[in-house]
Formats: sequence, structure tokens, C-alpha cells
Amino acid sequence: MKKILTVVSAVVFILGFGFTASAIHDIIPSESQIPEPGPNAEKLNEYIIKYDPYRAWELWPDKGRLYKGAAPHGALLTTFVNNAGYFSIKKKKGMADGSIIAKENYTADKKFVALSVMYKIKGYNPAGGDWFWVKYAPDGKVEAAGKVKGCIDCHAKMKDNDYIFTGKVK
Repeated sequence: MKKILTVVSAVVFILGFGFTASAIHDIIPSESQIPEPGPNAEKLNEYIIKYDPYRAWELWPDKGRLYKGAAPHGALLTTFVNNAGYFSIKKKKGMADGSIIAKENYTADKKFVALSVMYKIKGYNPAGGDWFWVKYAPDGKVEAAGKVKGCIDCHAKMKDNDYIFTGKVK
């Protein structure tokens, strides 16, 4: 009986430790996680597809899937935000460094045509809100990346909202 009690106690301890470690990990990311990729479109694509899949992120609050969009992004959009971005939106103080917004662009007949990404990198481009911009083709090929003039010029209309059209972040 004492052996069974010892085994049961050990299992409870291990499970309790696992749940605690998991909860802490959600609050304080482990240093063993894959580091963010920096201003590199190919590495960013690998990061949001392989290491921290954007489709597992939260949807932009109150938007849902396939909401009405506009040019140049598409007739229908689905916008995902990583944890840094999601909690920034909730705080309404602008987007934190490390925020990533991934916007799937669709035609009116729901054909996926591009993935537009905004990635906030401290000190990358202060004149453009420190956003690194990327447009990927459906196959992941980079169509535009970096300090993309067209993106910056258009989104500058929303400079007071951290260059974001999708919803209020300030």
C-alpha cells in the first residue's frame, strides 16, 4: 500500500509540476524558444509557418474569418496576431515590439491570393513606425519586403493608430 501511495504521490507531483511549468511558460516564454527572425522575409516566413504557426494565433478581435476587405489586400481578409500583438490590441497603447500581424488576402470567391505581414521590430524603421512589411505569394515566395514604400505610404494615413487600419490599437 505504501508503494502505491508513493507512486500516486509522484505522479501527482509530476503532473502538478508540468501544469505549473506550462502556465509559467504562457506568461514568461522560455529562452529555449526559437528567437524572432529579425528583418528577414525568408526567416520570418519560416518562423510564422514552422516555429510559431500564424494560423494557431488569435484572430484580430471582433473580426472573424473572411471579413470584408479592400484593395490592395483583397475583397476578403482573415487577420491573425501573435501573442505580443494580441495583448497590445487589448491594452490599447500601440503595438509592442515583436508584434506580428498576418493578413490572409482572398478574392471575392474565397481564393487565397497573398499573405501580408507587418512585423514590429524596435529601431528597424522609426520613420515607418518600426514596421517590417512583407507580402508573400500563396506559395510563400516573397513579393515585397522591408521598408516597402507603397505599404508605408498607405498605412501612414493611420500613423496615429500605429499604422494599422484593421482596428483601434491606441
